[in-house]
Amino acid sequence: MAIYHFSAKVISRAAGSSAVAAAAYRSADRLHDERLGRSHDFSNKAGVVHSEVLLTEGAPEQWRDREKLWNDVEAAEIRKDAQLAREIEFAIPREMTQEQGIELARDFVVHEFVDRGMIADLNVHWDIGADGLAKPHGHLMLTMREIKIGEDGGAEFGAKVREWNRTELLTHWREAWADHVNERLASLDIDARVDHRSLEAQGIDLEPQHKIGPAASRMAAAGLDADRVGEHLEIARSNGDKIIADPGIALDAITHRQATFTNRDLAIFVHRHSEGKEQFDAVMGAMKAAPDLIALGKDGRGEDRFTSRSMIETEQRLERATATLDARRHHGVADRHRELALSRALERGLDLSTEQRGALEHVTSSRGVSNVIGYAGTGKSAMLGVAREAWEAASYQVQGAALSGIAAEGLEHGSGIASRTLASLEHHWANDRERLTDKHVLVIDEAGMVGTRQLERVLSEAERQGAKVVLVGDPQQLQAIEAGAAFRSVAERHGAVEIMDIRRQQEDWQREATRELATGHTGEAIGRYAEAGFVHAGETRAAARAELVDAWDRDRRHYPDANRIILAHTNDEVRALNEDVRDRLKASGALGAEVAITVERGQRMFAENDRVMFLKNERSIGVKNGSLGTVQNVDRMRMALMLDDGRSVAFDLKDYAHVDHGYAATIHKAQGMTVDRVQVLATPGVDSNSTYVALSRHREQVDLYYGRDDFATRNKLVRAASRERGKDMASDYRAPTPAKSFEPKRGIFDGLKLSIARETPAAVTTERRRPVKLAEVRVSARSIDADPSRSPLDKAVERFASVTKQIVDVRRVGGKELPHELDAYRTARAELDALRPGGASDLREAFGKSYQLTKEAAAGRTAGAMAEMDRRDAARAAERTAAERAARERVRHAADTEKRADLFVATWKKESARVKDAPTYGGRDAARANLSDMAKSLHRDPQLESLLQNRRAQLGLDVMSTKTLSQDLQLSLGRGRGMGIGM
Repeated sequence: MAIYHFSAKVISRAAGSSAVAAAAYRSADRLHDERLGRSHDFSNKAGVVHSEVLLTEGAPEQWRDREKLWNDVEAAEIRKDAQLAREIEFAIPREMTQEQGIELARDFVVHEFVDRGMIADLNVHWDIGADGLAKPHGHLMLTMREIKIGEDGGAEFGAKVREWNRTELLTHWREAWADHVNERLASLDIDARVDHRSLEAQGIDLEPQHKIGPAASRMAAAGLDADRVGEHLEIARSNGDKIIADPGIALDAITHRQATFTNRDLAIFVHRHSEGKEQFDAVMGAMKAAPDLIALGKDGRGEDRFTSRSMIETEQRLERATATLDARRHHGVADRHRELALSRALERGLDLSTEQRGALEHVTSSRGVSNVIGYAGTGKSAMLGVAREAWEAASYQVQGAALSGIAAEGLEHGSGIASRTLASLEHHWANDRERLTDKHVLVIDEAGMVGTRQLERVLSEAERQGAKVVLVGDPQQLQAIEAGAAFRSVAERHGAVEIMDIRRQQEDWQREATRELATGHTGEAIGRYAEAGFVHAGETRAAARAELVDAWDRDRRHYPDANRIILAHTNDEVRALNEDVRDRLKASGALGAEVAITVERGQRMFAENDRVMFLKNERSIGVKNGSLGTVQNVDRMRMALMLDDGRSVAFDLKDYAHVDHGYAATIHKAQGMTVDRVQVLATPGVDSNSTYVALSRHREQVDLYYGRDDFATRNKLVRAASRERGKDMASDYRAPTPAKSFEPKRGIFDGLKLSIARETPAAVTTERRRPVKLAEVRVSARSIDADPSRSPLDKAVERFASVTKQIVDVRRVGGKELPHELDAYRTARAELDALRPGGASDLREAFGKSYQLTKEAAAGRTAGAMAEMDRRDAARAAERTAAERAARERVRHAADTEKRADLFVATWKKESARVKDAPTYGGRDAARANLSDMAKSLHRDPQLESLLQNRRAQLGLDVMSTKTLSQDLQLSLGRGRGMGIGM
């Protein structure tokens, strides 16, 4: 569990500080201060493992000498309260080696500060604390003035750059550091992440701390802020006292983004929030003895796993809410409403596949919760659009929701369901506005990205208000940011319908590649694209980026009407790609006159025809975080755009400045997006989830680029892109037990322990259960039963399975069932059929094929049996729908044939009249030729000929003739010709 720290302050003379003294301390060097006329010697200071001055463009080489640089900075400042330098401190994950940490810090400093025009004095400290743990961190001193080139070519410091003092820029740096660290941790396959948000924003009742090294107690020299040392230690001591008094605070903090944790995670967290070895031991002891600490057993790596009582109770509440919803049968939609919605969709040219129709049947059934799992591009939104019409016809009110604004926007555009973010919904509910009712259907899209706590709150509210919930998503796409894998868990326990027929991609082999990505066969999918020539390797990442931009430029020229996006893993790469693309567009004259605008992420140049991405939801102008548009007009005060959905928006930049260039986007922002053409830059942070999302956004084509300095071979790219990083749940582990004497409340874990006892009467293992793969979820067995709220149908299935198993067990040993057993069987069958007509017949057939299924259902684990009934219902519904459609086709075809018969008779009469009445022989011969062709055509259309048999009299033929209609028509032509010649 890596530590996040990133802080900034200004070194100022007003506080009695010296830039030279500060630089000497941070670099563990001896530097002479010309202004003060003294030397600052910190050369005995230990722990500095890297020290370097990084020059910006135009800066003279002499400033690589730290002493020269900071003395010149001091000389450029005249005021007695002058601001001399900006200092940045940041924590480096101790999970990295020294070389990795130095490279991490250096790359970030160059990109975020040096490239902006600052000179950076970087020092990396790798101190070791009293507890023996590394405390790596970076100190960065930055110049605050621009570099001015004189007439003689020399360089000096110019004016202060006020832009670098903006609060918004510091906010960006904080977020960018978190993104940079997480991307590098992922690339190194280190299972740790950081969060740039404040503890308060994360809902954690601990005070944030400054990062201070262990040598900070010696900060007595001039220019150094010793007060920060005491402040840091006091905050750490205060947090430690809070945790000792209430260890639950720490458990809530640890489980904020991960449902379970290890001893190492615990030790790292405690070290961060305690002062000294004595308090560290006390805090660790308090947490280990906490009644809310729950031991789950060992994970796949053999490490002990823990969770909190709060996390377990959250999962229990989630399961109770979903179990109660699943037991309800109050939201059924009549067949006529579904059929009307389907017919209207067909009129619009939307013909749902068999799988989509099965999903439609499932979500519009009477069940209180319905889960739909679909591969990327399978048309989930199109199916939901038809479902919306059916629900509305049945007088239900449909509300859509998603975690992100752009996902909510995608759901609304794709299905017509009015949608907003989950945070917005919860905010309205908290203020008693727009509450759900028992006439509501709540559709949650991209449900796999929703954390356990948030999904529990939303589903519990829906359960209390009596609403129906439809969860739609794909567990294999991007994972939840917060703790847990709630959607996967709900799908496993309560079953889901699956849509596998991919419709987004136009080529069959690309659809197959998407299926492979969805099922974890990432290497095979990348291999398909490589064989087709869509995987491109550059010698370096920079070369790959340049090749990608070249291809993007060619593509926009060849396919000007296509919409497209470039995807990358990090915000840094996205910015670099946006800049490169704009350079190309400016060179070709595709952009108008540029205007420099200060936006949320700093200064950007915008011009007419620029692509723009919105970075924050704003209802007043109707945009979401991730919305895209094209600039129509821009000046320093105002911007007008045409959004990709066809709407025009305009806004004052003083009111809304959360925009950036929109040629490239992060993969995370792309989930839910569909475009014609995509280019992807792969960097070391990729995994199976992000690769799946990135390579499935396109309709027509996707190209994948990578640098050999990141991945030496394609096999290494595949290895990185195949890494599984799915999140876990506390309930994924077999037998959770309290760390001391805590007994969990009655709920989901009771049923779990009971089922384990039945299956393994000997020693009960505590290994983590293997998460169910996407391909296995369609008929999902319930791994944990929710006892308090089992439905009557659930209990009826168990009774029917129990008596069935008794009879089967008797027959398997050669015996014969007794009369009372047959009576019990008939009673259980009647009870089941009363609740679910035809259900007993379905289960009888399913039990006949699988004794294991019978055994599970008889033991109370009925999800598999109920899923079998649902599957057979869905299959029958699909067959019924297909038969009804075929019947409609036959009726329509018959009507068409009737019309053709009418047309044939009318035309025959008209041409026969021409044979008699045409004034010329040529006209008569042409008419006879037409009649002859019509007669012969019946050989190729037996259905029309059969229908015309009843119209012989209308055609002037003998109704009693035994010849075929075609023969009689041709004979009539012969008679007519003879009579005509005779005349």
